[in-house]
Amino acid sequence: MFSLVCLLSPFPAFAADVSLHGFVQGNYSLNTAEDNPDGKDFKWSEERAQVKLEAAADPFRLFIKSDAFYDNIDKHSIIELREGYADYTSEKWDARIGRQVITWGVGDLLFINDVFPKDYEAYFSGRPMEYLKKGVDGAKIGIYPGFVSIELIAIPYFEPNNYPDSKRFWMYDPLSEITNRETQYPYRDFHKAETALRVYRDVAGFDTSLYYYHGFSRQPSVMPVTPAKLTLFYPELSVYGASVQGRAWDGVLSLETGYYDSRQDRDGTDTMIPNSQTRYLIGYQRQFWEDFTVGIQYYGEYLQDYSDYVQNLPTGFPQEKRLHQLGTVRLTQFLMHQTMRLSFFAFYGLSDGDYMLNPEVKYNLTDSIWVAVGGNVFGGGKQWSQFGQFAKDDNVYCQMRYEF
Repeated sequence: MFSLVCLLSPFPAFAADVSLHGFVQGNYSLNTAEDNPDGKDFKWSEERAQVKLEAAADPFRLFIKSDAFYDNIDKHSIIELREGYADYTSEKWDARIGRQVITWGVGDLLFINDVFPKDYEAYFSGRPMEYLKKGVDGAKIGIYPGFVSIELIAIPYFEPNNYPDSKRFWMYDPLSEITNRETQYPYRDFHKAETALRVYRDVAGFDTSLYYYHGFSRQPSVMPVTPAKLTLFYPELSVYGASVQGRAWDGVLSLETGYYDSRQDRDGTDTMIPNSQTRYLIGYQRQFWEDFTVGIQYYGEYLQDYSDYVQNLPTGFPQEKRLHQLGTVRLTQFLMHQTMRLSFFAFYGLSDGDYMLNPEVKYNLTDSIWVAVGGNVFGGGKQWSQFGQFAKDDNVYCQMRYEF
């Protein structure tokens, strides 16, 4: 495994700064609308333990985050390395190699230039937010010449997004009658490595970034092989983008855009591959009174070569709108000396009328123990809309964690 390279890297035996932290956690999510497609009552049910080890001796640093958990639904236990990397830091540059979580862009649960893998099943199942992001095995180099900062990333092993499992979630599938399916992943070697570049600096008080990504879509497309067999594959994709974030009108203003270049279907005639798109968002966050914050976002996706898309759309497939629009709102209120957090996040499809609502209450019992209770409510729109397809998947969840 590429991520284990970090463990084999030279590291001083005399490292003095070593820390060990972690947690034990219970996480349970119960259906409220209907049983799962497999007939079970829970979207998620597990006990988990995590250990984080950090050791540092300038200019090196080693970090390992590993989880062990038992899945009560599928009746199995798993040990996974969530992060494991080695850092080297100098005055003008630094490097990180191994499994790492990378976050780009300025959106709040809306991702344009953050093209790195996500776990949407974790989010829709009511798991802690940290499990939305997945680690990638790769190398990252930061260069700091002074007038700008540069971040270079290479990822030799492709990692797709994780979408809700059809055993635990009701989802729209126009080809559900075809169960013989295989998945083709991009060829995994350094010649086909994903590459990404970020150039950023402060411009007039605003954090400004330019982005470039060359790799693959993390959402699979479908290729019919025979009338009874499908192949899932990940089309080639490049993304060119920019973002700006800074203080404005007594709050924080965020702007982001990206052009999604569908390299395998630039003329838009292959409906099995997503057309090229222009994506953009506008966000604003402000604290209206002590410990109460409101954040709103407007997001759009504009489909290129739309007439070719419509002309070649197979019979029986839902037709996407040329402009897909989405709005979000986040409300956060802290109470009881910030030991209790009330939060509410909502997606609303301005184009389709579908929605997802996520209210949550989190309470810190002590400095080491907290509990959170919340829910995920889906609905609206058509049966194939982004959130409307999950109308039977409403759930309430409970998270309990002891940190050490």
